[in-house]
Amino acid sequence: MKLNKEWHLKNPMPKNPTFEQRVKWHLAHQQNCLCRPIPAKLAAEMKQKGLKLK
Repeated sequence: MKLNKEWHLKNPMPKNPTFEQRVKWHLAHQQNCLCRPIPAKLAAEMKQKGLKLK
């Protein structure tokens, strides 16, 4: 897994993020860094709400 340190430094996860903020951050993360996948719990919640995983 490849870490994009520069992206992580410029795009920290907000403190106490809402569901929408978590989704937005993880989708951007998925496009810019390969260090880890979207957490399974969040992915399941996204799928349940009809949101597509890219």
